[in-house]
Formats: sequence, structure tokens, C-alpha cells
Amino acid sequence: MKRIKSIKHFDWEIQYFEHDSTSTKTSMKFSVFIPQGNSIPDSALIWLSGLTCNEENFISKSGFGSHLAATKTMIICPDTSPRWLDLSWEHESYDFGSGAWFYLNATTSNYALNYNMYDYINTEIYTLLVKYFKVPESKISIFGHSMWGHGALTIGLKNLEKYQSISAFSPIVNPVKAPWGKKAFTWYLWEDEWTWKNYDAVELINAWKKHKNPILIDQGSADDFLEQELLTENIVEATHNSDQILELHYREWYDHSYYFISTFLWTHISFHLQYLK
Repeated sequence: MKRIKSIKHFDWEIQYFEHDSTSTKTSMKFSVFIPQGNSIPDSALIWLSGLTCNEENFISKSGFGSHLAATKTMIICPDTSPRWLDLSWEHESYDFGSGAWFYLNATTSNYALNYNMYDYINTEIYTLLVKYFKVPESKISIFGHSMWGHGALTIGLKNLEKYQSISAFSPIVNPVKAPWGKKAFTWYLWEDEWTWKNYDAVELINAWKKHKNPILIDQGSADDFLEQELLTENIVEATHNSDQILELHYREWYDHSYYFISTFLWTHISFHLQYLK
């Protein structure tokens, strides 16, 4: 790995890295917030940013530093897709391709070689935390926002023993029924709806995937994407029909932005800390 830059923040360091990924066959970037010096983190949070984002957005916009500086919990923020490719339709729209990966392993001929973000997060980033940053395997949790809130939910539900807790801001919970999901899944996974269900939180819960701890979701009531894309009530129904505990907060008048995330970020960090500690 190559460390690109370091920035002091709350007596910790924000560090940016670039490395060659075996999952994407490209160079990938991520940022971390870690204790300065020789102090080794005792736990870690994986943050998955949303549509059009990269490894910078959460670090620069969320106000996370004051919440973690008194702990020994690091955070890692991967980029949201491979870059510098020129695949068909990859750069044609904001909701598909570059910056819009949906955290799955693509099977279509155009994307299968590089678009393996599920493996990138669940294998490469996870292994980096354990092997390079020396985080105990039993002390890793995952959360995210929007399309990548979907990623946090599905990765967590498909790997129940690897992640101590799962949460999301404004996630797409049922992408097999959402326009964004249908578009992306068709181009990444062909028109095979059985495969689609493997990357859908509602469908995973309906198939009796159950995390031992509650799932936390925060959703703004003034979110422009709530009714058509996010479909929050579908996961409420799914958890009512299963044993999965859901802690859902509708936040009145809040939208889909980082203003919303920064307002309630401490709720999520404290939620994860209780299971990581």
C-alpha cells in the first residue's frame, strides 16, 4: 500500500491510502482515522459512502472526529467504485457505474472483471483491518448511507459472524423493487431476480437471515427518495415477520444529506461502540 497523505485531527491522524486490489484489478483508495503514534486500535468501523461519493466525503463532511477521539475505535472509508476504467455505460449516468457500485459482485460480461465490490469490502478491506491495522476480528462493525447503506445491510446480513453490529442512514432496503436497484441489478447481474435477492436486505431477512444484535436505521421524513427508492416500510414489514430486531427512527423534516448524517452520527457511533466494547 502507498500512503498518500496524513492530516492531524483531534490528536489522531486521517490517512489516505492507495493500493492494488485483487477484487477490482485496479488501484483503489481509502481513508482511515486512526490513533497517532504506535497506539493500535481496539476496534473498527467500516463506513460505506453513498451514490457519487468517494473516500473523502464522510471524512470531510460528517464531523465524526469528536465522537471517536476519546475511544480507540478507528474508521475506514473505502472509495465507492473502481476508477479510470472505460466500460460501456459506466460514465453515462450518476446512478450506475462509476461511483454507483451497489456493493455486489457483478456477473455480466462487461463488469464481472472489475466490479466486485462485495469481495472488496468483505474480504480485502476486512483483511486490511485485521492484518495491517491489527484490529481484532471480533471487533469490526459496518454502517453506511443510501445506496451504501444498502451495502452495509446486505454485507452484514450475509456475514453474521464477521460484523458485530450493522446500521444505516437512509438505506435502499429493497432494491429489487426500486428503480435504482432494478437498473443496476440488470446491468450488473443480468435479469436474474433470484440472484438479485442475494443483495437485498428485505429479501435476506425474509429468508431468515438474522443478526444477533438489532439493526439501526435512521431515515429523514423529508427525504426526496423515501417513497420511490428507499422503501423503508418494506424492511419494517420484513422484520415484523421475522425474529430480526429493527431500531428505526424517522427524523421529522430531515433530508438525505450530510446535514442529516452529521446530526445523528453520534447515535450510530454509540450504538456500535456498545457492541464493540
